[in-house]
Amino acid sequence: QVQLVESGGGSVQAGGSLRLSCAASLYTYSYNYMGWFRQAPGKEREGVASIYTGDGSTYYTDSVKGRFTISQDSAQNTVYLQMNSLKPEDTGMYYCAADGRPPTKYCSGGYCHYNFYGEDFGLWGQGTQVTVSS
Repeated sequence: QVQLVESGGGSVQAGGSLRLSCAASLYTYSYNYMGWFRQAPGKEREGVASIYTGDGSTYYTDSVKGRFTISQDSAQNTVYLQMNSLKPEDTGMYYCAADGRPPTKYCSGGYCHYNFYGEDFGLWGQGTQVTVSS
């Protein structure tokens, strides 16, 4: 059975760091795009970052750019999300997703942005909670 298992969540103060892990039951390159989504209570699910497992290309939503880093360890079949300079608004349940498609790119004013859609991913983990206190 194909599985994704997240770990590494916890409670930290603002400015702190956490590293989330997503262990996959198959080789990561089997999954095309893998990503991280989050959902805060009462809010819609939000795409945070994704990685193309074929060449390691990475994509981020604007609110985490420069603070979060998505990476993969193909030998360990694991994708990571390193989260630095955490803010209270980063609080939520974080989900790993796989078997996905590339994010939607749009450019304006010389800057490009990415949107991630949950329906583009076919496999999901159970989630890990991240709580950032002020």
